[in-house]
Amino acid sequence: MADPTAAGHAAEAVANHGFDILPIIVLLAAAVVAVPLFKRIGLGSVLGYLAAGLVIGPFGLGFFEDPRTILHVAELGVVMFLFVIGLEMQPSRLWAMRGDIFGLGLAQVGVCMLLLWTVGLSLGYPVAASLISGTGFVLTSTAIVMQMLEERRQMNQPLGRRIVAILLLEDLAIVPLLALVAFLAPGGEETTLSARLVSVVIGLAAIGGLILAGRYLLDPLFRLLARSGAREVMTAAALFVVLGAAYAMQLAGLSMAMGAFLAGVLLSESTFRHQLEADVEPFRGILLGLFFLGVGMALDLRVIAANAGLIGVSVIAFVILKMGGIYTVARLFHASGREAFERAVLMAQGGEFAFVLYAAATAFGILDAEENAILTAIIIVSMALTPLLVILRDRLTPAAAPSMDGVEIADGLSGSVLLIGFGRFGQIVSQPLLARGFSISIIENDAEMIRAAEQFGFKVYYGDGARLDILRAAGADTAQIIICAADDREAAVKIAEIVRTEFPLTPLLMRSFDREHAIALVEAGASWQIRETLGSAFDTGEEALRRLGLKEEEIAETMAETRRRDAERFELDRVGGLTAGRGLIIGNLPGSDAAV
Repeated sequence: MADPTAAGHAAEAVANHGFDILPIIVLLAAAVVAVPLFKRIGLGSVLGYLAAGLVIGPFGLGFFEDPRTILHVAELGVVMFLFVIGLEMQPSRLWAMRGDIFGLGLAQVGVCMLLLWTVGLSLGYPVAASLISGTGFVLTSTAIVMQMLEERRQMNQPLGRRIVAILLLEDLAIVPLLALVAFLAPGGEETTLSARLVSVVIGLAAIGGLILAGRYLLDPLFRLLARSGAREVMTAAALFVVLGAAYAMQLAGLSMAMGAFLAGVLLSESTFRHQLEADVEPFRGILLGLFFLGVGMALDLRVIAANAGLIGVSVIAFVILKMGGIYTVARLFHASGREAFERAVLMAQGGEFAFVLYAAATAFGILDAEENAILTAIIIVSMALTPLLVILRDRLTPAAAPSMDGVEIADGLSGSVLLIGFGRFGQIVSQPLLARGFSISIIENDAEMIRAAEQFGFKVYYGDGARLDILRAAGADTAQIIICAADDREAAVKIAEIVRTEFPLTPLLMRSFDREHAIALVEAGASWQIRETLGSAFDTGEEALRRLGLKEEEIAETMAETRRRDAERFELDRVGGLTAGRGLIIGNLPGSDAAV
């Protein structure tokens, strides 16, 4: 029997000297529960993290008393996020964005600073405090905006690239803004011009040093480490580069995120780019989630309750004015109304760099502790509201109608062949038909694809092949054959049903995505179908046999048997379900002729 006294001493030793793992368990549990729940109900992961942080924080269940400690560690998630973004930004691509960074970015920051300055003045605060409070709100939350762009798959779209450019300019603006704080402080006018120039030179020198290190040291370093074959050392080196670059920029007065981004850009053309991204990605995801949890915990409900009116008015005023400034600048830079509005909604909040600016202003005596707490609460409330604003925008704003410039709608067409869909499959299908002189009527529902096709000598008409009136207008009733190469699985099944019912004498040849889709198309009325990967897969297998040294007659015999077995299996699957023909699959389990 165990000695209860010894057990008690062991428990006491753990309590007094051991590592307390409970906070980590609580953080992980909060994320695991909240994020899937919020994503399922359509509110997104960011709001899930923020809500979970509020619940477990000092003003919820009280598992944590000092969320600032967590925020300081979790800011590394933002740093690593910027590193991953930098890996996707080759120097040539970044150079091509210089107009957006220093043109659009500067214009947006300048206009929004002037607009948001008026909020504090209207509420009766001094000029310096009003300027700093408004300027802090100008600095958008990199973490929230990047996460939402990634979730919405807009990072590599024009909208996403322009937002990234503006965020980069805001990161660069940290140095002059901190200098502005020092200048506005009591006695700040005494700061000499030489002191300001020294800070600028230090920042530029740090950037130059990082560029030189990235150009001449980083790639050789990773080559040397790769030869060692130690996988964990490569991961350690990746973290060393990210954190080292971030720390160097922080020492020079720049933001850590800017250092990590530059390190990513410098490694973007390295042969180890994909390896680095894979190494950093797990840390980035966890720490970024921890950052959002920390922001939720930092929402001081006592400050909000004591200053609810002031915070409410300030949040509304800041958000509306900032959205107005962003929208105006976007339109002046020739963005469409839809893109300008979407950019305004995504960037309407204050960001994590505002905490740095407000802390500096408090240290210099421009703000007092209570004003700092109120402004911090305003920033956090605005960050929490952003996902809700985006959801509201999505539900209230209808989907953008495709631009029809230079696009003709299908009407009165006639041809030997009606081709529905002109993506990668349809383009190849058209070639032998056109080579033999057959006339083809082509319809496609992607206006951009239609415009691109015209540059390569194709006349493609706009039309949805899943609508009977469009099929008639495209000449389905007079075509000798109809070929469906649509990229939409459900639309393809509907097209098959319509053709079988309305044009039963016209052969319908269809592209299917996989075996299950092929069966659905045959049952819907397709005369003939082929899986889009089937032919290329057979060709690849045939070439592999040839390179393995088989004779041509052996290759022909093997491929004929393979095709026969696949066709037989397809008929069995069509009648009895997707597992009915599994006995015809040649598996690689020892002692077995078929895969289960």
